[in-house]
Amino acid sequence: MMQRKINPLLLLFSLLGAGVAFLIGELLLGRWLGEMPSIVLVGIYFAIVALGVGVGCLLAEMISPTLNGYSWKQRYLGLSWKLLPLTVVLLFGVGAVTEFVYELNFGGVRPVKDVVMVIDDSGSMMQSDPNNSRYSAAQSLVMQMDEDNQAAVLTFSDDTQVVQPLISLSKSANRDKVSAAIGNLQTTEGGTNISGALNEALNVINGDAQTARGAMVIMLSDGASQFDTTRELQSYVDRGIAVNTIGLGMQDPAGSALLQDIANATGGQYYDVTDAGRLGSVFQQIYDRLGDRTLLTDRSDATKDSPYYAVVRILALLLIGAALGLGLGIVFDNRHLAKSFGIGGAVSGLFAGLILEFGLSSHSFLNGLIRLIALLVLAAIISLFTGIVPVGEGRMYRGSRRNTEVPVSAKDSIPTPRRNRGSKGF
Repeated sequence: MMQRKINPLLLLFSLLGAGVAFLIGELLLGRWLGEMPSIVLVGIYFAIVALGVGVGCLLAEMISPTLNGYSWKQRYLGLSWKLLPLTVVLLFGVGAVTEFVYELNFGGVRPVKDVVMVIDDSGSMMQSDPNNSRYSAAQSLVMQMDEDNQAAVLTFSDDTQVVQPLISLSKSANRDKVSAAIGNLQTTEGGTNISGALNEALNVINGDAQTARGAMVIMLSDGASQFDTTRELQSYVDRGIAVNTIGLGMQDPAGSALLQDIANATGGQYYDVTDAGRLGSVFQQIYDRLGDRTLLTDRSDATKDSPYYAVVRILALLLIGAALGLGLGIVFDNRHLAKSFGIGGAVSGLFAGLILEFGLSSHSFLNGLIRLIALLVLAAIISLFTGIVPVGEGRMYRGSRRNTEVPVSAKDSIPTPRRNRGSKGF
């Protein structure tokens, strides 16, 4: 008989399973994000979620078979454990495919391949960076860039100097050329003309013949200057060029505020650095986030505020949630549970997608919390949806019933011939 019912133990265990999956997933992201292909990484992440929630649900129904009935526990529990890997593989596949779609460039988005470094070499840098660590950081970044990148280097004080126009890094000789040009730089006298530096950086980008390539700017400074962010950054906004700013040893709050405003207006990020020795890791961090776009992290490129990718992320999580629910129904070998969990999974995936889309930011700790909330919502709604969509016993694999029937002995299977009462014999 079909009934609307909820297994409280299944709700609890599925939440615990999601929590354990979250912890493992965060370790995975912390170790391999940026090193492992995102398509594989996201697929593994959701496979872990399927394993955690699936094991939790199985244990709950094994202890208290409220939804699937005692006959399932007696006859099909072993089969359910064997089907669990199928759900894990299903979630890996759906996660990988949706991540692949999410990484596609559409809606006019151009992949960011050109990196323009704009480095302050005004007189105040003698105190902020006496060892010229900023130049070493720029050199290190050039040597770490991919072969399909182009790099340019500008320095500025009162005036701006183009040290190296955009040049392809596909040849090692070009890398050495850029590195040597940076190595010859020295701190000069003068003030901090941020306006002139950004104007010249835009000229360098516009001078590139390969208009299909996207670009970003890394600007490092320790001072402040007069700058109209609304007017002077409009071309950057129109072109979708992010300016990532680094404030080194900022003493003037106005300087920090200006660099933050520049980054926020263009879709970049601001980094406050007090120790010049950390500049190498900061430069690398900015580069590692170049075009960083995964279902599990905030968008840091030109698509940051894109409605296209917002919709794609939400729909992707909806599909992942539906696949998780359907997979759980397969595990329990119950078509009614597959329907209830599948619909609940789609609803929970929709909410999880909204949570990720509007909750993720540039703060790593808060991002972890947002992912945890999304996974708990995903598990909770699936578990509770049996109170909305009725469930009952209904095997998906009918052949499994025959395999569990008690075998009939050979003796009993041969019918006993009836005695011929009409035969008198001898």
